[in-house]
Amino acid sequence: MSREAKQDENKAATHGFRALPQVQRLLEMPDAEPLIRAFSRPALTAALRATLDHIRATLREAAAEIPAPEALLERAGAVLRAGQRPVLRRAINATGIVLHTNLGRAPLAPEAVEAAAEAARGYSNLEFDLAAGARGSRTQGIEPLLRQLTGAEAGLAVNNNAAAVLLALSGLAAGGEVIVSRGELVEIGGGFRIPDVIRQGGARLVEVGSTNRTRLADYRAAITAETRVLLKVHRSNFRILGFSAETGVGELAGLAREHGLLVMEDLGSGTLADLRPLGHAHEPTVPECLAAGADLVAFSGDKLLGGPQAGVLVGRRAAIDPLRRHPLLRAVRLDKMTLAALEATLRLHRDAPQRLPVLRMLGQTEAELRARADRLATLLEGLAETKVVASEGHAGGGALPGEGVASQAVSLAVPGLPAEELARRLRLHQPAVIGRIAGGRVLLDMLAVSEDELPEIAEAVRQAREPA
Repeated sequence: MSREAKQDENKAATHGFRALPQVQRLLEMPDAEPLIRAFSRPALTAALRATLDHIRATLREAAAEIPAPEALLERAGAVLRAGQRPVLRRAINATGIVLHTNLGRAPLAPEAVEAAAEAARGYSNLEFDLAAGARGSRTQGIEPLLRQLTGAEAGLAVNNNAAAVLLALSGLAAGGEVIVSRGELVEIGGGFRIPDVIRQGGARLVEVGSTNRTRLADYRAAITAETRVLLKVHRSNFRILGFSAETGVGELAGLAREHGLLVMEDLGSGTLADLRPLGHAHEPTVPECLAAGADLVAFSGDKLLGGPQAGVLVGRRAAIDPLRRHPLLRAVRLDKMTLAALEATLRLHRDAPQRLPVLRMLGQTEAELRARADRLATLLEGLAETKVVASEGHAGGGALPGEGVASQAVSLAVPGLPAEELARRLRLHQPAVIGRIAGGRVLLDMLAVSEDELPEIAEAVRQAREPA
C-alpha cells in the first residue's frame, strides 16, 4: 500500500472514530433503560465500551459503516446476555459413545440427581453421627453398601480413580517398591500414566516381564526386601492380542502371601455387574477380583458403575485403614453432593440396577434403537434429508476396549448447508446436540439418546436451517 493510500485510510478511520457516539449519550437513550434494569448501569457501561472498542479495531483494518446507536445498544445487550449463559451446559449425546469423557461420562439416575440436590439444599449429617450425637465418618453412607455389594471388609471413596491409586500407593508403598507388568503400564486420558502415579506416590516402580507376556516367575524374581505391593492394572482401554499371557490376581495373591506383601488391582472403569447378560464381553467385576485374592481394588465411580465422578477403594481392612489416616485423604475427599449421588447409585445397584442409565443404554437391542431412529426421522420430515443407518457405538470411558456396540443412527443433511456448518449450529443450540460427521452428512447415533430428547433434536435442526 502506498503512503498516500495509507494516509487516506488513517483519515477515514479517524473520521469513523469521531462518528462513534459517546458512551454517556448511549446510556441516556430510552433503549438503554431496559438493559440497565436487567443488568445494572456499570455492566451496560462496560459492555458498551467493549462494543465500541471492537468497532474501532474494525475501522483500523478497513473502512466500515458505523452502526446506529440503537444497534450499538443491541450489540451491548447481546454481550451481556451471552455473559449470563453458563459455560457448562446440557448436551444431547448423539455420538454413539455412552461414557464420553468430554461430555461428562455417566449420566446419573434420577434418584442420584435428587439425592445430590437434596444434599445441596441445606445442611446434612455429612460428618455427624446422628445416633451418637458426635462427629462421624464422611463415608458412613457408602461403606456399608460397598461391603454388601463387593464382599469387601472395608471401603473408601475419593474424588477419582487416579486419586484412589495415588492415595493407596502413598499410604501403602511410599519409600518401597511396586512391581508391575510391562504390559500394564497404561496411559489414561490426558496423558496420565501409571508409572507417573507410582512415582508421585513416593514408591519406586519395578517393571517385570515383557509387553505381551508376564509370568508369575517374573514377579517372584523381582521381589526384594523393599517390595511393598504387587500391582495389577486392568487394561481397560486397550487389548493385547495374539502371543500373549498375563498373571492373574489369584496367582499374585498366593505369591504375595508367601512374602507378606499386598496385592492391589486397578480396575480402571470397574464394574459391579456382569455385563454378559447385556450382550457384552466379560469384564472382571470388583467382587470377582476380591474373591480371587486382591487385598485392595480401585475403580471409577462415573464409568461402568454409572455414578458421579469418584474413585472407590475396597478390600481388606488392613489395607484400607492406613489410608483413612493418611494426610492425602483430606486433599482428595469427596464433597457432600457427590457422596449423596454415589450412595444413591450404590443403592440402585443393590435394589434396581436396571434403573441405572449406563446399564440400560448398554443393554438396548438393535430393534429398540431402530425404532427410536425411525421416530427421529419422522420428526425431521420437511426439515432435513434423512435416512436411518446401522452404526457402531462404543461404551467409551476406557470400558470394553475393542468392542463395538451395534447401534442405529439417523444420517441427515440440510440442502445448502455443509455438514460441518450444520454440526456446528447443532452444537451451539441449547441444549447442544453433538453428533459426528460421516460421508459428508451429520450422523446422530441413538445409543445414548433418550426418547424425551428426540423433539429437542428436531427443534435444533429446525433452528439450524434458519439463516445465520
